[in-house]
Order: sequence, then structure tokens, then C-alpha cells
Amino acid sequence: MADALERLTGAGVAVWLDDLSRERLESGSLAELVAHRHVTGVTTNPTIFQQSIASGATYQRQLADLAALDTPVGEAVRLVTAHDVRAACDVLWPVFASTSGADGVVSIEVDPGFAYDAERTVAEARLLSWLVDRPNVLIKIPATVECLPAISACLAEGISVNVTLIFSLERYRAVTEAFLDGLERAHAAGRPLDAINSVASFFVSRVDTEVDVRLDTLGTRQAHALRGHAAIANARLAYEHHERVVATERWRRLAEHGARPQRPLWASTGVKDPAYDDTRYVVDLVAPDTVNTMPEATLDAVADHGQVRGDRVRAHYDEARHVFKSLAAVGVDIDDVVTQLEKEGVAKFQKSWTALRSDIAAAMAMKGD
Repeated sequence: MADALERLTGAGVAVWLDDLSRERLESGSLAELVAHRHVTGVTTNPTIFQQSIASGATYQRQLADLAALDTPVGEAVRLVTAHDVRAACDVLWPVFASTSGADGVVSIEVDPGFAYDAERTVAEARLLSWLVDRPNVLIKIPATVECLPAISACLAEGISVNVTLIFSLERYRAVTEAFLDGLERAHAAGRPLDAINSVASFFVSRVDTEVDVRLDTLGTRQAHALRGHAAIANARLAYEHHERVVATERWRRLAEHGARPQRPLWASTGVKDPAYDDTRYVVDLVAPDTVNTMPEATLDAVADHGQVRGDRVRAHYDEARHVFKSLAAVGVDIDDVVTQLEKEGVAKFQKSWTALRSDIAAAMAMKGD
């Protein structure tokens, strides 16, 4: 009998790991997950790297070498993180090769300090692409209004992109427009479209966390009944838009030239509220041509007791719209929710990046003494 992770794969969901560390690479843990847990991709973010480097002794030799060379902290951060992502790309290379580039990819994020600066984001994306130097790397760019042009510009140059920190349907529509524009520019420049990969990372659990707080504050019976419904409804309507995009003549023209669709990626799928089933943001968001990136605890939970029941998205669009109407009726302003979540998301990654720089600077100072 197929296990739950295999059934996810069979239903068209790419299983990715939302974690990376040098210890995981050197111990063979990542290779084991790829070989036996159906993992076909890896995502990283500043928080993951900060936690990994702060707690890992495996970085000491490289940090000592960088200190001996008087390497600036900003450059050291890029070199250390690019090293891990490059190694992970090599672990995933057989998947990348066997799927003709559809999977087997690893994401690395631009400095979140550039989240509102398209020019610096593009420059950082080019540098990270050069540093990692693997065709199966995705550069993560935040879906802020300011960085939408950076998404198009990078894709136009043939840089594969993971668009991150998407919370709202309105912003997702702008992201898909940036994706199509970037591919059209790449085609016009003569670039092979089948070499460009992209995913759109729609954050899930954080939506429920914020909406549930507002519902609890309202305290009514009607509000309580809506707890835990917003995030999945939001993601389902995002997938509905994805279906509309790939049905357009504009997309068909690109597909005829080898373009791959920009898959919706469900991020932040670890459950924050212990009252909820710990696999809900995986098993209730099964749909073809999607990605679900999970922390290892969620991956283990799905493997252990996840109930994969096939497509849980496409038959639920009307139900999702009803959830949003009901939330508005009780006084929850979804536009305000997603605006707040984007600001908090950027700020959280900026804080982690600052801590990462501080940790590396302190470690290098010790090695230099």
C-alpha cells in the first residue's frame, strides 16, 4: 500500500522540505528524505539559516577561513548560505535530471533588507545565482509591490524565481502577471523557456493565526464557527486563479515555446494551533501541479497519519467564497489581515537576517582573535 507521501505525489503535489542545515547535508539526512520520503525540493529562508548557523558547529571551519581572509560580514553570509544551497542542489540533482527540470530544486532568498527595492533585489538575485551556480536553484523574491518588477526582470534574464510572502489574492494576481511578463521578455530575448522554473509561495497557516485572533476578539458564536477556515479558503481561491491563468491564450502561446507553469506553492504549512489536525494544511490543499513545502515535523505527521483523499481544492471554490463573505459579515477585514501579514513577514525575515549577520560576525571575531 502506498504511504501518504507517495499518495500526495501521485495526486500531483510535489513534497518539498522547508529546512536546510549543513548538519543535515553532512549527515545524509537530506539525501535520506529524498530517497525514502518523496522529497523533491528544498526551501530556505533567513529564519532557517539563522537558526541553523546559530546552533551548528559544522560551520566553524568555514567561518574561521573567512575570518582569516578578513571577509566582510555581508559577503560571508552570502558565501555560507550559498555553500549549503549549492550542496543541496547537488543532492537534488538526480531528481532535477529525472524530471527534466520540473523538480529537484532548492530556494535561496535575497537579503530581506531589499524587500522594498527592486534594483537591489535584482542585483542580489544575479549574485546569488552566480554564487550557487546550479541550474536547479530558485531565487526567492518577496511579493511586495516594489519587487514585482524584480520578479519580471529576473525571469526575463533566465533566473528561476520562487516568489515568496504572498498572502492576498490581489497580490497573487499581480505575481502571475509579473511571471507572464517575465517569460514573454525572456522569449523575446531568445532564452529557452524550458530552462526557467518558478513557483508562487502562498502562505497558509499565518492567515488562520491572525484571523482566529480577530474572531476570538469578536467573541460571538458566528465568529467562533469561522475559526480555522480562512487560510484554506484563501489558498483554494488562489488555485482557482492559477487555473484561469493556464487557460488563457497568453499562457498557451508561452507553453507552446516550452514554458513551465508557475506552480502554486503552499508555504507555512506547519499548524500553529494545537486544536487543529497537524496535517490539515497538507491534506486539505491537495491539487494537481502544486507544491507543499513542509517543516520536518509536518512531513513526519503526514507520513504517520495523514489522510490523503485526493483533490481537496477544485470542488470547493464556492465554499471558499462563502467563507470570505461570512468573515466580512462578522467584521473581519481580510484586506487588513493580509496587509498586516505581509508587513510582519518582511519584518520577521529582516530580523532573522540581522541576527544571522550578528551571529556570523561574532563567530568570525572569535576565530580572528
